[in-house]
Amino acid sequence: MKLNTILMTAAAATAFNIGSVQYPFSHESLKSSPLLDLHKSLVERPSITGSEKHVTDFLKTYLQDAGFTVETQPVAKNRDNILAYYNSTRSTRVLVTSHIDTVPPFWPYERRGDEIWGRGTVDAKGSVAAQIIAVEELFKKKKVSEGDVALLFVVGEETGGPGMGNVNDLGLSWESVIFGEPTELKLARGHKGGLGFTIKANGKAGHSGYPETGSNAIDSLVRGLAALQKVELPGSKEFGNTTLNVGRIEGGVAGNVIPANAYATGGVRVAGGTPEGIKDLIRRVVEESDPSLVVEFSYGIGPVPTNYDVDGFETVVLNYGTDIPRLKGRHKRYLYGPGSILEAHSAHEHLKVSDLEQAVEGYKKLISHALDQPSEL
Repeated sequence: MKLNTILMTAAAATAFNIGSVQYPFSHESLKSSPLLDLHKSLVERPSITGSEKHVTDFLKTYLQDAGFTVETQPVAKNRDNILAYYNSTRSTRVLVTSHIDTVPPFWPYERRGDEIWGRGTVDAKGSVAAQIIAVEELFKKKKVSEGDVALLFVVGEETGGPGMGNVNDLGLSWESVIFGEPTELKLARGHKGGLGFTIKANGKAGHSGYPETGSNAIDSLVRGLAALQKVELPGSKEFGNTTLNVGRIEGGVAGNVIPANAYATGGVRVAGGTPEGIKDLIRRVVEESDPSLVVEFSYGIGPVPTNYDVDGFETVVLNYGTDIPRLKGRHKRYLYGPGSILEAHSAHEHLKVSDLEQAVEGYKKLISHALDQPSEL
């Protein structure tokens, strides 16, 4: 019995296994804290875009219990933004914000040593939890007071940003807005813009044994896509290359039928030029390649610069889009958060506990910097 106890203790001190992965054992690696508990509560609740209510309800109660005044702003049925501030002053100098929706599918929270896995751990519930704790700690230490800072958590960022779009109807403005997204704890200098497109091909159906009786829409679409791949899109020194991705192709009804219709959808990550200029270029090249092709565009946003006038941070330019351009105003715009975008939207989404903890300090630093600037309100 004594020997078994010694052997088990030695083994436990060396390592423990979760699944097929071995991690160093440490009481610190499984520690709990208000930050980790909050993050866990957020990740455990599914909030795929369009179904954010579980997290919205939780946050409303959590923030009220923490002493905030909480407002909800309807965006659609059972979909609300949350605005939280101290006491009765809803107009504040600084706004700290992120989104609570995630991409599908949901997969549950899991601790693996000093890593936290699950949908939304990185994008963007890590930012949400760190932002809340940062503001709470600053308030408890009397580093901020009523009228200094508010929290805003929106729905729908992953699909068009209706939540942030509705924020413009609140009748509020701020000197600085701190946006939370995965930046690997680096302060963003900006991010690329975006442009969505659909190429439609119209042909004529017929029997595949008699191709002369029809017009093959897929053949037309392929010609257009081949021409599109040869286009030189404008970039810039700061934001890099403009890139293009065709993400979906669909057409036809059967292998022995000449397809009457086909389409392709894709997007451009805009690093230079203007959205209108890039639209004109794409439209001209594609439609000149085949007269049956038509190009339609769903949105267009140019590169988005952000502020980075804060010492002590590495800086980065990001290739993904955010809610930043959807919020109107003359405020300074900061973009920062824990985790890597390369982990987000994946089947291996996770972040380190230490990154989550460091993000709290990063947000505190950004809030304090913003409040140290001369007031413009």
